[in-house]
Parts: sequence; C-alpha cells; structure tokens
Amino acid sequence: MGKAKDKKPNDTNATSQVEQYLVKDPELFAINLARMIENAGKAASAWAAPRERGERRDSVSEPVTDMVKTFSKLTEYWLSDPGRAIEAQTRLFSAYMNVWSSSVRRFGSGEDPVEQIEPERGDRRFQDEEWGKNAFFDFLKQAYLVTSRWATELVDKADGLDEHTRHKASFYVRQVSQAMSPSNFILTNPELFRETVATHGENLVRGMEMLAEDIAAGKGELKLRQADCSQFEIGRNIAVTPGKVVARSELAEIIQYRPTTKEALKRPLLICPPWINKFYILDLNREKSFIRWAVDQGHTVFVISWVNPDERHGRKDWGAYIEEGLIFALDTIEDLTGERAVNAIGYCVGGTLLAAALAMLAKEGDERIKSATFFATQVDFLHAGDLKVFVDEEQISALERAMDDKGYLEGTKMATAFNMLRAGDLIWPYVVNNYMRGKHPMPFDLLYWNSDSTRMAAANHSFYLRNCYLENNLSRGLMPLKGHKVALKDISVPVYNLATREDHIAPAKSVFTGCSQFGGPVEFVMAGSGHIAGVINPPALGKYQYWTGGPPVGSFEDWVTETTQTPGSWWPHWQQWIERLDNERVPARKPGRKGKRSLGDAPGEYVRAQI
Repeated sequence: MGKAKDKKPNDTNATSQVEQYLVKDPELFAINLARMIENAGKAASAWAAPRERGERRDSVSEPVTDMVKTFSKLTEYWLSDPGRAIEAQTRLFSAYMNVWSSSVRRFGSGEDPVEQIEPERGDRRFQDEEWGKNAFFDFLKQAYLVTSRWATELVDKADGLDEHTRHKASFYVRQVSQAMSPSNFILTNPELFRETVATHGENLVRGMEMLAEDIAAGKGELKLRQADCSQFEIGRNIAVTPGKVVARSELAEIIQYRPTTKEALKRPLLICPPWINKFYILDLNREKSFIRWAVDQGHTVFVISWVNPDERHGRKDWGAYIEEGLIFALDTIEDLTGERAVNAIGYCVGGTLLAAALAMLAKEGDERIKSATFFATQVDFLHAGDLKVFVDEEQISALERAMDDKGYLEGTKMATAFNMLRAGDLIWPYVVNNYMRGKHPMPFDLLYWNSDSTRMAAANHSFYLRNCYLENNLSRGLMPLKGHKVALKDISVPVYNLATREDHIAPAKSVFTGCSQFGGPVEFVMAGSGHIAGVINPPALGKYQYWTGGPPVGSFEDWVTETTQTPGSWWPHWQQWIERLDNERVPARKPGRKGKRSLGDAPGEYVRAQI
C-alpha cells in the first residue's frame, strides 16, 4: 500500500482557511434561512402597513433625485470630451490591472503583494486580519479602494463644475462609496461570513427580527437604533438635575434648577438649546451635565425646553420662537428673580436664534442680555460644511411642499440627514451590527439622545434654511424679524464664541468667520473633538484640550498657528470669563417664587414627547 504524501504547510493553512467558511450543518442552516425569510416578511409588512392605511405616502426621495441630477452633471463633463473620458477610463482600468496581477501572483505563490492600497487612517472597516491574509477578501478590498478613490478623483478633477455642484458630487460619491463597501455585505465581509457560518445563520434571524422592529418603531420608515434605549429613561437616569418647570408657552417650557451653593451669581444664566433633538444633551447624567456643573459654580440656571412640534405649530416661525421662547424666558426670569441683567448661552441652532434675537432686541432697545456665549454656533454660513449639500432653491421648495401637508418635518428626516454627514460612523456600522450580526447595540446615553429625534415646525424650518443656509441673510444684515432687518454688528455685548475642531455640523472655520460679524468684543475658543463631545466635556474627565489665542481676526488657519493649547475641558476657562464680566453674588435662589406653585418637576413634559 502506497505511503500517503505529507501535506505542505501552505496546503494545511489553505484548508483551514476554507473550512471556516463552510456550512457545517446544512439542515439547521436551511431552517434558520427560512426563519430569516419569515422575519423579513414581517419587516416588509411593517413597511407596507402604514402605506396601505394611507398613513404614509411615498414619492421619489428628494436627496436621491438630487444625487442623480448631480451625477448627470458630473458625467456630462467627462463625456463631453472623448479624450478626457478615455483618460479617466484608462486610469481605472490600469489600477484594476495592477490589483488583478497582484492577486494572481499571490494566488500562485502565496506571497504577500509588493504594493498594497491601504485604507485611510482611522478607517475601521478592514481591521479583521482576513482582509489582508485571505487573497479573495484582499482582492475585494483592493478593488473597492481603487474604485472609490477613482470616483473621488473624478469629482476633484472636474474643472467645469460650479463649487456647489462639486460639493454635492463629492458628498454623494462619499455616500455611495460607503454604501457599496464590501464590509457591508455578508458574502464579502470575512467576519460576517464566519459569524453566519458559526451560528448556522442564527445571526440573520435576529437581524431580520430587529429590522422589523425598527421599521415598526419608525411607523413605516427605518428608525436605525444606535443604542440600547431600554436602559434609559428621561427623568430617571437621563436629565436628572433637580429643578422645576416655572413657566410654559405653546413653544417652550422654562426650567429653573435648584441651587447647590449658598450664594449665586447675581446675573441669572439662560440657556437656549437647539430644537433639533432635545435640551438634555446638556444634562445627560450627573457626570456629564453642563447644567449641573453650572449650578455648582453658582449660576441660577434657566433652560428653555422646546416643544416637540406637531400640526398645531406649523406656522410658528423664528419670530414666534424668539417671542414665545427667548423673550418669554427673559420675562420669566425678571418676574421670578427681579433681575434684568442676564447671561445667555445658545447651542448650535439655538445659538443662531439667540444671535438673531440679540440683534433684534438691540433694535428695540432691550438690553437685558448682558453677555452671550455660543456653543458650536454658526451666524455666517459661508463655510457651513456638508449640510449645504441639501440646500438650494429646488430642494428647499420640495421640502416646503412636503411640510405643508402636515405642518412639520418628520424627525426621522432630519436625523437621517445628520447621520449622513458621518455615515461611516453613524449608519453603516449599525446596519452591519444590528441587521447582519444580529447584535443589539450597547447602551450609550449620547446615542440615546441622538435617536430621540424631534419634528421641525414648517415655518420655522423653512425660515432657517432660507435665511441662514441659502441666502446667509443673518450675516448680511438682511434677516427680517418683527419688522426689522437685523444686523449682527448691532450686538455690542461681550461674546464667548466656542468652536470644536472636528465639527461636521458647525465647522470651526465657519464659527471663526462669524466672529467678525459681532459689534462687541469676542473671545474665540476652539475645543478638541466634535459638535457634541467637544462641548460636553466635563473637567473631571480630563479629556481633550482647547485652544485660545489672540483676537479672531485674519484667517482661521493663521489664528490656529498662533494659539495656546491647554489640556482638558474649556468649561473652567468659560467660568473665568463670566466672572471677569460680573462676579457679584447674592443669596442662592430656589426655583419659582414663594407662594406660587410650579408647573411640575424638571425635566418637564415637552421633553418627553416622542415622534
């Protein structure tokens, strides 16, 4: 009997590599596939049911329509010159040939390729070792990277595009590239493939079950879960700083927080948060709460909690939000404390509203706000970033027609737009984790807040998009409010203007540019991290850093080169700025007024309304 030949080490490795992708129990795998299909049917039913009942109507998505038009303009540029088109095709074909020849050599010799196209720094999609060890998955990765970079170059080298179209094309190319990544599909992602085989398809069963639940939760649209929301409850372990609702209008509840010091700054502090999402980003928990920290520093803190609007609020524009929100809050503070001098903070669009209100109040001679602090706020939208992709006359008009039906924009629409700004972090990792791996996301308070979306009142949202993003009227002195054309140069109070270095919503350069619009002294500070983490950075955590420098004049790039970096939170720096303005103290004030009942405990009723 002949002696069996010894297997070569490479043969053994190849066999073990293949075996991890082979189904071990075909019968159980088939059963789970059937269960997956059953759950997929439930997902389809959750999507179809609201449409059959007439509760939801579908039309061609405006972003998709705009993307097709934008790509048509890009294609027209490249095809208008045959030589240019051939050159572009040749570059892609040559890159493919390099990937192919490299893969062939690797299949034949088992050696690693000499030239590798590496993902960009920070790209976590291809961390599994099989993307490099396995020739098949390495080929998929290399081909994908070549294609996506080639598509990006098509935009960059399209000289005939206007800047707005180029910006949109670049954004949409990025969205398509991220969507088509091999890391998003079971058969082309080694980790997903192995997990599917190892669990006999059980992950797909759980994934389709979660998909059905999320479509049902979105009432016919996918509400992508980014955190285990079952672990959080507003008023129990979210938004728990003690206080009282001391006033209520159709648009806002005014919350006053209980003091923790014997004395308080004479000037109360009014916080105007954004109405996109909810105010408790400033009061996530005991450790992360800016509100609690401010109370501990001796501020008498009042916060506006905006209503989650419905059809009743459709005609409420910026004038109404100023009158029934900011001015209502100022009147409440004066009534309860007797103080007319107030420090004010605005965050994001809440800061933009505050700036517009300050300019309007300056016209009317109302000087109650003595200092203004802006967190990640734009007042000049020239460098407003990727959100400008969604803003042109055609898109805004279509959005206005859609909002007219109900009087508001669905919260999921705005949430999707914001998630698209960082789709690689906020969309596709959760699609893979939830619906393909079948795993629940971790409990995370910040992402719980991010998923707690709010609707946008139609008149308010239309005014914002047109006067800020589209026409930049606030910075031009042309924004119409209560019969005035308001101008930021009329704002003479001291301003603390905070930007965050990695902000994808209010880019630091955009915030810096807005500094020159104000008529008074401006302290410009740039914090590390992004739109949320850069702002919500308690000193006790010892995270990130902030930069301070000279006056915010000249170019943003020059300002950055001359700054001083300080490790940790910017919060104490802001507190020192406030105290330099006025550090007079009075006995601490309890919420409300003696003999007058409050309207309930913080965080109030408006914040609890779900979409």
